Amino acid sequence: MEIFKETSKIDFMGKRKLALGISGLLIVISLVSIAFQGGLSYGIDFAGGTLVQLRFKSAPSVDSIRTGLKEIGLGDSTIQEFGSKNEILIRTATSSSELKEVGSRIKDALLKGGSEDDIIVDRVELVGPKVGADLREKALLSIVYAIAGILIYISWRFEFQFAIAAVLALMHDVMITMGVFSILNIEFTLVVVAGFLTLIGYSLNDTIVVFDRIRENTRRQGKETLENMINLSVNQTLSRTLLTSGTTLLVVIALFVLGGEIIHDFSLTLLVGVAVGTYSSIFIASVFLVYWESKRRTKKRA
Repeated sequence: MEIFKETSKIDFMGKRKLALGISGLLIVISLVSIAFQGGLSYGIDFAGGTLVQLRFKSAPSVDSIRTGLKEIGLGDSTIQEFGSKNEILIRTATSSSELKEVGSRIKDALLKGGSEDDIIVDRVELVGPKVGADLREKALLSIVYAIAGILIYISWRFEFQFAIAAVLALMHDVMITMGVFSILNIEFTLVVVAGFLTLIGYSLNDTIVVFDRIRENTRRQGKETLENMINLSVNQTLSRTLLTSGTTLLVVIALFVLGGEIIHDFSLTLLVGVAVGTYSSIFIASVFLVYWESKRRTKKRA
């Protein structure tokens, strides 16, 4: 199936300044949002604290839950619906060992003489601040190691400038996706980190396909300029790129809508990442190769 014929002649490199402008603007907005929010909003996995998931027989009011929590000294907890109006997540920054029975304490505080079946404690998670900091460091290192491995692999399979181009495209995708999370004030959790690692793998796959075609065309048509070679390669792989991304997006949208709250943030990471990654594999990675070649020629003339 072809959306665009391999002989199509869309001038992607002619629009590189516009693409770089759009990317630069999105990255600036992301950085400003993260700075304005005082950094990423870490979830309980990284910041430490206690999470309690309760299932009510009938939909409770947030005010009544807040009042009940105040009575046991947890009035500053975060309260949110989880999946349905009958399910509530309560997050508190406190993670002392005395709160290991926090689920029962909260349940008792909210029951107020009601039946035991009115509230069911589905989940209690407790993460200490030291464990949270350790997880945060390991999550960051996992992303750094993944990018370092990609740098080495692509340098070996292609050339060093291709590796730099691929890594820049990946950083572009990660920064913009982080910006979306910051703007939407979504917590950065282990599930989101798993989403970012999946995103890195997906985005790299798309970029490698374009790089492979550029290398093949360079061998076949060595007299063409690099801009023409990239335009030719991107046009030849455009249908494949759009079909792959389109079908992936359909799956991710289904997960986002039907997958439930547990994988909601994971699917949102992929939803944003696949869209941004498709754009960056066409414009950002290849554009860097053009600037690298231009700089090399300038040095050669000098």
